[in-house]
Amino acid sequence: MSSPETHGDPRDSEAPPSDGEGEGARPLTIVMACDTFLPDVNGAARFSERLAAGLVARGHDVHVVAPNRVYRRAAPQIEVVEDQPMTLHRLPSLRWPPHDWLRFTWPWRTRHYARRVLDAVKPDVVHIQSHIVIGRGFAREAHRRGIPVIATNHVMPENILDFTTLPDALNDLVVRWAWGDAKRTFALTRAVTTPTRKAADFLESAIDIEGVVPVSCGIDMANYTADLSPREDARVLFVGRLTSEKNIDVLLRAVALLPAELNATLDIVGEGDQRRPLEQLARELGIGDRVTFHGHTSEAALRAAYTRASVFAIASIAELQSIATMEAMASGLPVVAANAVALPHLVHDGENGYLFTPGDADEMAARLKDVLTAEPEAHARMQRASLEMVAVHDIRRTLDTFDALYRGTPLPE
Repeated sequence: MSSPETHGDPRDSEAPPSDGEGEGARPLTIVMACDTFLPDVNGAARFSERLAAGLVARGHDVHVVAPNRVYRRAAPQIEVVEDQPMTLHRLPSLRWPPHDWLRFTWPWRTRHYARRVLDAVKPDVVHIQSHIVIGRGFAREAHRRGIPVIATNHVMPENILDFTTLPDALNDLVVRWAWGDAKRTFALTRAVTTPTRKAADFLESAIDIEGVVPVSCGIDMANYTADLSPREDARVLFVGRLTSEKNIDVLLRAVALLPAELNATLDIVGEGDQRRPLEQLARELGIGDRVTFHGHTSEAALRAAYTRASVFAIASIAELQSIATMEAMASGLPVVAANAVALPHLVHDGENGYLFTPGDADEMAARLKDVLTAEPEAHARMQRASLEMVAVHDIRRTLDTFDALYRGTPLPE
């Protein structure tokens, strides 16, 4: 990953002192640069929150840089995230009008903010969670100072194209420019990570780089409760942002195709710009009385929804991992998922659920019916398979890997 702006390989820069590896090693001071963080609700934000909290729990000093909710720079302050106190540096930001919650900092100001934060914090390592705005500025300024940079990519083109408001021809140009800029940013790093091997392969081919490290987003399985008893109700659950790349319209059409005698219901947890059109579609399909849009919920309510559901369903075509699917598996749910991007890494057809052709509502309905009409022992077998398969995504493995990347020491098995 040599850079046109520098000489040599940025990953050869001096590593933070190690004093060993893992939880017993010397604590580090870490700056985590995020374009999305609490109170945003999305996969990238949740990953950053859990990683930051896990690092604090291990004794590291974590400083998170993220957009403020207003166009004003906030003084650094302690915020409690996932029950762990950490320092938040909130930067002035504006809302992106086509999006229901996304905020951004002026790109030409990020290096100025990076200089101020890095001067004050003097971190051992900078971990950027996006190459787009804040992460881009922090990567360049940290690299200039010789501070090791780790980058995690959460971005797929489908995640952004709906919100450019540009015609398709210009969208193609935007995507090419964005991947080119990603390559320039990632060239400044010691390591680039992404949640799965398939996502790493995709990134390597998209911008012609090598050595992308797959690191699971990770979950704490102890936070979720599995109920392996037979289900009395046919409850389908989806959790996630209500945006077009999630293909929730396919899920609604599939539920509408289920046999009437199943009396299946659908719980949708999450918010997004597509909520009103989806509510209208549910009414048009004649299932408005069987679909509940819960919006954002508390963690307790979300975990309860996982526990009582019969099956988790996801039709998305843009998942680099899907934390919600892992949460469902940790709750002992069979999963019916689109055979796209990283979902086949989590769902093994016929074992812990079924895959279906992306966009095919008829096939999705058939697979949902397979789960909802399965004999109790067959259903429980899929539940146990989900629990066994998600165990490899335990958050402790994720923390061990990032700890090693920060220190420049060998990665754990």
